[in-house]
Amino acid sequence: MRIDVVTLFSEFFHWSFSHSLLKRAHARGKVEFHLHDPRDYTEDRHRTADEKPFGGGAGMVLKPEPIFRCVEAIPGKGHVILLSPRGKPLTQELARRLSGKKQLVLICGHYEGVDERVSERLVDQEISVGDFITMGGEGPALCLVESVVRLLPGVLGNQESLKEESFSFYRNGVVGAKLEFPQYTRPRDFRGWKVPGVLLSGDHEAIREWRKKAAVRATRKSRPELLKRKKIKSK
Repeated sequence: MRIDVVTLFSEFFHWSFSHSLLKRAHARGKVEFHLHDPRDYTEDRHRTADEKPFGGGAGMVLKPEPIFRCVEAIPGKGHVILLSPRGKPLTQELARRLSGKKQLVLICGHYEGVDERVSERLVDQEISVGDFITMGGEGPALCLVESVVRLLPGVLGNQESLKEESFSFYRNGVVGAKLEFPQYTRPRDFRGWKVPGVLLSGDHEAIREWRKKAAVRATRKSRPELLKRKKIKSK
């Protein structure tokens, strides 16, 4: 996969792209990252990428010309995404679908947003990471990148871990959603709080059953709408 990020603040991504899972994914040839600054596509000596909004109002709006020129100069025909509070919510299933794309082009908004003509004429999809406002689209873009890249084949050391994590389960070929079961590690007894005995039993079938029920309990407690929507039932 190729991921191109259009941003006024490319330094935001330097550390993340050169460390941990994203670094390993790049080293294994699973993904390549490219950063693009719209200011490089301006035509005035001040490299102006934003202007006051027509009609008045607070803040500044990113101009359409540099963004169009920037995206149009990117090699390939990527799936163009604008990170926006009004976009479609980023979910595990959406991340899974995006992981099947060969190229993603992510446009990071900033200030009071992006000229509407970018949304209307340039992007294929608007995506939001939640019902809240961030300082810009860089944080949401990084969330999207991490959620997608970890799903690429060969990126994680154990692909089986994808089958039991939050918001994903597979049963008889059916994909659904739940929260992940609770996890424990050493010590067995910490301040009197003990690890559930079944996890120490060595009985793998009993452990699988406990984890399945514990996942449903955790989902019912924190995200009951997932159970209702996906019709997951605890026996």
